[in-house]
Amino acid sequence: MSEIIIRGGGLLEGSVEVQGAKNSVLPILAATILHPGQVALRGCPHLSDVDASIRILRHLGCQARWEGDELLVDSSALSRWDIPDHLMREMRSSVIFLGAILARMGWAEMSYPGGCELGPRPIDLHLAVLRKLGADLREEGGHLRCTAQHMEGREIALSIPSVGATENAILAACGAEGETVLVNAAREPEICDLQNFLQAIGCQVRGAGSSTICIQGRRETHDAVHTVMPDRIVAATYLAAVAAAGGTVELRNVDYRHLSTVTAALHEAGCRITGGEGRIALRSDGRLGSAGTIRTAPYPGFPTDAQAILMAALLRSQGTTVFVETIFESRYRHVDELRRMGAEISVADRVAVVTGVPRLSGANVQCTDLRGGAALLVAGLAAEGVTKVGGVRHILRGYEDPVRDLAALGAKIEWES
Repeated sequence: MSEIIIRGGGLLEGSVEVQGAKNSVLPILAATILHPGQVALRGCPHLSDVDASIRILRHLGCQARWEGDELLVDSSALSRWDIPDHLMREMRSSVIFLGAILARMGWAEMSYPGGCELGPRPIDLHLAVLRKLGADLREEGGHLRCTAQHMEGREIALSIPSVGATENAILAACGAEGETVLVNAAREPEICDLQNFLQAIGCQVRGAGSSTICIQGRRETHDAVHTVMPDRIVAATYLAAVAAAGGTVELRNVDYRHLSTVTAALHEAGCRITGGEGRIALRSDGRLGSAGTIRTAPYPGFPTDAQAILMAALLRSQGTTVFVETIFESRYRHVDELRRMGAEISVADRVAVVTGVPRLSGANVQCTDLRGGAALLVAGLAAEGVTKVGGVRHILRGYEDPVRDLAALGAKIEWES
């Protein structure tokens, strides 16, 4: 599976089910450490980042095995508190294990995480929150050495509503004495799913989805079964794909509310969208129009993870759309690859201006990161001729099998070794 081959220009029709959410299941996998027993995660997506998390869990002494799309994790034999450098480098979100290991073991040691290169993503917020709970953290030669023999709950105000820092704080607070109150917490749906999992195993967490989250620490836990929420960014990708290529598609296993800013932008560009319980349908006829100005922001704003994907959908639009990236630096690395296909995009600092062109041409392109890679698939479906997408390992970090799903909608797309 070294390349994906796309023969673009055809309409998409049909329906497809959306996988479980990557950005939800990764913190949940870290949270399984909190319970010295077994949990079952239903609808867990088969992703390379999930595999990386499983390798971390097994290194720590946990057992993990698949039964279909259900992942069983048993943390009763947890015996280590260190994560070696080669495992940390596999994904940037591996730092989420820090809070959970401290809560369960009182010690943790790890190097700085790896993953997609999106510019600086400092973990200073994570470390500041853990220090406020009573953890002692030392940085030595690129490694973190942490002790937390007695963490105590308190009110903690985040300087920005960081998703990762919110998740790490929640997990660490589950091992602290008393109540922790997080102020200016991230409000993403994935935080709500983490709360649902923690409640299922017996932890007392409330307020997720709002800017204030309360955690009562040191509660007795028990075995549980949890179903992972659907992936709103995968859903956004498939909506963008039909918007770009044209046609009518229905997505199943989605929450319409989680996609409101994405569907609003696609509606502005001319798509017809309807939603109901667990489903969204989109129809796209002819060339799209401008979507105005798209400014990424923490939830409930427009998701940064959908920025590249929507950009790809609008490359053949009649008009100009402006993108303003407020979350990450270096998140326009996909632009050079889209230009190879004939896209007209200008970039200045954090602003990208897309001027629609009448046609795109297939080309050999290379994934630079996860969402940028997904954007190349969307563009390839709208282009004339053959597009070869390399570096697909990035895509497999967050998409189970985009070839399978898009082919089910009629796309001429295949893997090539």
